[in-house]
Amino acid sequence: MEAIMFLLIILVVFSPLIIGSIFLGWQKKIKVKHNESGILKHCFVGYSWTYFFFGFFVPIFRGEISIGVFHLIFSIVTFGVFQLIMPFLYNKQYSTRLLNNSWSLNDAEVNNEIAREKIGISSN
Repeated sequence: MEAIMFLLIILVVFSPLIIGSIFLGWQKKIKVKHNESGILKHCFVGYSWTYFFFGFFVPIFRGEISIGVFHLIFSIVTFGVFQLIMPFLYNKQYSTRLLNNSWSLNDAEVNNEIAREKIGISSN
């Protein structure tokens, strides 16, 4: 009986990760290039398992300190519910912010197409 309860608790705790991976797919790195400086980095598409585990630290580690602070505040105000919702949204938001700020997709065309589809941008 204890083993069943333990498995049930594990399933409930990790259900957002399972559901997110099913509906959004695994987190995938896509190379991007800054149009003016030529700097290369990655954007991400799919369910943000890193946000699921590390929460508001993810935007901070990716250089979005003010976004991370806002996420911390929202997490506190919502008693952690925000932390359960953001893994579904964060990668798309982060990638969209990059692409709107002089970055462009710079990966293999297959990966670029996956990114366009997941982010919701046209193939132009």
